[in-house]
Amino acid sequence: MRRSHWLLVGDVSPISSSMTKLWRIANYDSALVERLAIAANVPPVVAQLLIGRGIDSPKVAQRFLDAKLTDLRDPDQLPGVPHAAEMIFAAAKAKKRIVIYGDYDADGMTATAILMRCLRLLHANVEFYVPHRLEQGYGLNCQSLDELHSAGTDMVITVDNGIASLKEADHTKQLGIDLVVTDHHQMASRLPEAVAIVHPQLPGYDYPFPGLCGAAVAFKLAWALCQLASGEKRVKPAMREFLLQATGLAAIGTVADVVPLVDENRVLVLHGLKALSATPTVGVAAMVRANELDKKPALASDDIGFTIAPRLNAAGRLGQAELAVELLTTDDPQRAAELAEFVNELNLERQSLERSVLLAARKQAKNRFNPQEDSALVLADHGWHAGVIGIVAGKLVEQFHRPVVLISQDKLGIKPGTGSGRSVPGFDLHRAFSECSEQLVSHGGHAAAAGLRIEDRHIDRFRDEFCAVATAEISAEHRTAQIDIDAETAFASLTRQTITQIESLAPFGCGNRRPTLCAHEVRMAAPPRTIGSGGRHLSLELEQHGVRLRAVAFGGGDWLEDLEKASSGNIAIAFNPVLNHFRGRVSVEMHLVDWRPE
Repeated sequence: MRRSHWLLVGDVSPISSSMTKLWRIANYDSALVERLAIAANVPPVVAQLLIGRGIDSPKVAQRFLDAKLTDLRDPDQLPGVPHAAEMIFAAAKAKKRIVIYGDYDADGMTATAILMRCLRLLHANVEFYVPHRLEQGYGLNCQSLDELHSAGTDMVITVDNGIASLKEADHTKQLGIDLVVTDHHQMASRLPEAVAIVHPQLPGYDYPFPGLCGAAVAFKLAWALCQLASGEKRVKPAMREFLLQATGLAAIGTVADVVPLVDENRVLVLHGLKALSATPTVGVAAMVRANELDKKPALASDDIGFTIAPRLNAAGRLGQAELAVELLTTDDPQRAAELAEFVNELNLERQSLERSVLLAARKQAKNRFNPQEDSALVLADHGWHAGVIGIVAGKLVEQFHRPVVLISQDKLGIKPGTGSGRSVPGFDLHRAFSECSEQLVSHGGHAAAAGLRIEDRHIDRFRDEFCAVATAEISAEHRTAQIDIDAETAFASLTRQTITQIESLAPFGCGNRRPTLCAHEVRMAAPPRTIGSGGRHLSLELEQHGVRLRAVAFGGGDWLEDLEKASSGNIAIAFNPVLNHFRGRVSVEMHLVDWRPE
């Protein structure tokens, strides 16, 4: 990355007066920006943002901006795909009973839907199974496998799970069921016993992009199956149509799983968004209509991240994942409309539960947390719904910039509690759980997000050990939240043309964040007001040197009182510039990220 340097600006965050944020404002080499703009034939603002993303080669810049579906690697290159595809294709031709064993999050649901739709196209005898989040937990389950065996299942294909299910894989083999594992999570000490394994980081292979999510892995496997069914690399027209539609499902899973939107992930999301608009599945189309996304000129990654994925996840969090998978796989418009409305209702219920747990967790954190000394938070309660503790942990990480683990204890104290953690950059949550494993019944997940099961009597000891690991690994500097700001700008520069040029870097998300700008000497042209359910968001009218723009602070309702106090003077703001499409009108708008008085 060839920035000249960062300018660090201290800031007391309005969210919590005890927590400090730093604004890291990038300074660029103007000569380098000019050379890239000319060589790549892009506007200077785009050249500057590309350099900020480590892209200063004209060839790489053009490949980034004009990503093509042909940039996807052939499915046979993904470790394990050729053998897995042959095994599944043979089972499908023999009419063996195949069960796709999915997961209850949006990535697992879309992965399940991709393989279900593919195998139906191949006229396979196929069904899906999704474990109940609260009763059975994540991954393969021996009791569930026994039930599948009793029903005459010949083959189980996992999607988005299974790579660490060693005991369960052994049990599957004992039952005489052929197990095909497709996953992208961290592996255990050995590989599971299976007839085939598909994983981007399978030992003995050197796949150049390890960042695929579960749905993307399933898409590659489905692609290979379509090639086998077609008898050549070029698939038949019906299968080509299916694969193009499947890029939309893969895009949902990719954005929902918050994997980096670079390399193949960027290609899948860029073209998947087009597929979601042009040729969505019946179920996705119903979700789009139910949430009035069909009124937009085109879908964006934000529409997945803030509308579609949360509703799918809500179904999983509240134990109704199988209905969400049915929504993604049905071809009945009436049934799809009913299910789309139902998942919307589940999302409202999820939001209510989330607010309740967040309030209680914040209160507990206030009583327990010392921002000067504590490097992590471990909070527990018997009344917290296990389906939302992960979301709440993420919100507390945003507030305190510390790793956070929330534990939902069994109300009767009989069963182990369920915990969910979220981390900060540079701290591997999965490895930290491993270091505290003597206190845990089980654990699994990623570096950034992981889950655990723990008995009540071990919680205090786990808290001490986990916080000790965090203290040893997270420096005081890294306990300070930072906001990376691409450039300082004036309101007068925020024209529709400029924002349209910035949008050429989309889709935005993990690894390719939406550009963040800052502005100084800003005044409030009108009192801020809360909007949204429960006053969770803020609407502001801001003015700088005679130019007035609207800003929205999503989740910024807590800022209201502090902003009102600062309304008589100037403030500095950090924000994402966006184009707001409303009733045929397009206007420049700001999504407020942070602010501070001047």
